[in-house]
Parts: sequence; C-alpha cells; structure tokens
Amino acid sequence: MADAAERLWSPDEYLAWERAQPTKHDYVDGAPVAMAGASARHNLIAANVVGEVREALRSKSCSPFPSDMRVRIPATGGYRYPDASIACEPIQFEDDAVDTLKNPSVIIKILSPTTEAEDRGRKFREYRTLPSLRDYLLVSQDEIWVEHWFRQDNGVWALRDVRAGERVQLASCGVELRVDELYLKVFPPPEGAAEAAS
Repeated sequence: MADAAERLWSPDEYLAWERAQPTKHDYVDGAPVAMAGASARHNLIAANVVGEVREALRSKSCSPFPSDMRVRIPATGGYRYPDASIACEPIQFEDDAVDTLKNPSVIIKILSPTTEAEDRGRKFREYRTLPSLRDYLLVSQDEIWVEHWFRQDNGVWALRDVRAGERVQLASCGVELRVDELYLKVFPPPEGAAEAAS
C-alpha cells in the first residue's frame, strides 16, 4: 500500500492488484483505499439484509449481491464496495471476471461511525451518477431506522424514513423489505419482554 500513496494507479492496475488481495479496497482518485473492518452488529445486519433481499427477490428478475461485489462508477473512474446491492435483468458486469457490477438498481449501506459521513456525502453523490440506480438505503446500526432515498420519475431524489414495523418499498424491483427482519437478533429485547411473553 505504500506504493499506492506515491503514484496514481490505472483502473486496470487496480483491478489486477485488487483481485489478488485477501481484503477489499475501494478505488478512489486513482488509488486503492483499504476498507474498514466491520463490527459484529454490522455483520449481523448485513447478513439479515442479504437474506431478506434474497427471499423478496425469489420470483423476480433481479438478483442480490453481498459486499464482495464491486460497483463501477464511470463518472469518477472509481470502484466502490456497497454492503449489498441489487441488479435487474439484463445484469451488466465490467468484464469476464464477473466481479464488478455496472448497473445496480439498489445500493445498501450500513452506517458506522467511521464511514457515515462519506456514505451520506461523497459516496452517495457518486452513486447518484449511475443511471440505473433507483434506490439508496442507509441502514442505522444504532437503532431500527432505515433512510430510503429513491429517485423519482423526474430524476429528483426524495427521502422516506422507515422504522420498526414498517416496510421499505423498492419500486425498482417490485419488492418490499420488512424492516424488522433487517434487524433480526440485532438488539436485545426490552427489559421484561421475555417474562411478559411467557
């Protein structure tokens, strides 16, 4: 990585190097950037997200992808790793390696203290340049709360806050995600809940 700080890498150099690495790196401003590690809560939410999305898409012509699927950002020349993404037919990949998605309809990011500002800011600005993108979900780790940004027919992005007991409606792929399922086993039940249930 010392070399990365000293020069700019071409996209081809980045991809060849990245595909040989045991850990993931975004490609930003001509250089690889190491991805931060994830907490147990982050990983549990990510597993729930992929599971719920897979179930919702079972009979649809769209497919879910976990965090190992890169997304190409042509407007910046960069590559990013969402926590999860959805693409609908015809799904487009950058090359025969089939590890870089070109046309996500939905991108999902799980917020963490170290990445929240960028997920809300620069990354969202970059993702919005993708013509295929219709939905951008920001999933809180601290409470049951999903911020659902969606592109309206006029191209303007709007926000819908979705809380416990509600559903995220993804018009781009014709499914709903149950917010409670995204947070399954993430937070302990309230004090006394177990006694009340018995």
